[in-house]
Amino acid sequence: MSDDEPTRAARLLSAQAKAERLFAEISRRGLIASGAGERAVSDSIRDLANELFGTTKHWHKRIVRSGPNTLKPYRENPPDRVIGADDIVFADFGPIFEEYEADFGRTFVLGDDPVKHRLRDDLPTVFAAGRRYFEATPDVTGAQLHAEIARLAADAGWELGGWHAGHLVGEFPHEWIDGADVESYIAPANTTPLRRTDRAGRRCHWILEIHLIDTAREFGGFHEELLTL
Repeated sequence: MSDDEPTRAARLLSAQAKAERLFAEISRRGLIASGAGERAVSDSIRDLANELFGTTKHWHKRIVRSGPNTLKPYRENPPDRVIGADDIVFADFGPIFEEYEADFGRTFVLGDDPVKHRLRDDLPTVFAAGRRYFEATPDVTGAQLHAEIARLAADAGWELGGWHAGHLVGEFPHEWIDGADVESYIAPANTTPLRRTDRAGRRCHWILEIHLIDTAREFGGFHEELLTL
């Protein structure tokens, strides 16, 4: 794909806008509900993406996790679980729109547990603070941004739930090209600047993902979207 940078940026933003609409519709239709299985909810969201946008491809596995499953990082595959009446649930989807990847995650709380509500509300706050740090630090590396996200999480009273806090995003299929390369992640081992070009000379665009957990209470939450646009 040979789109110029303004076109690439516009298509990534368009893909994210569609993902935002998808998640708004998930809430409006009440797809995440007590008594539903995680896998069934995931399939319902997949079908909704197809209904709204004709989306049939997702560049990474579709994730809906509830209760203690929300502690698990992306690469794990916990058993299917029925969502409870007082659960916290997150969804992480990577739909492809016109060959551009979206990667979007949000957290939903069923019931009135104040700690779960606080976690859900802290997620976008930590994301916004991480983005401000990125914007204020021109030569920031993956390791530096990861350390800042870890600090923000600890200050809010949470732990990080995974080994990285984001990754490259772009034209499908980026995971097949760069999935094993630590320089593709916002991670402690990535000492390269995030503002750089990729192997094809294109500007690197990044997803920032915030996975906060409370190991004692056995739940977590997740929030992700574009960092660089």
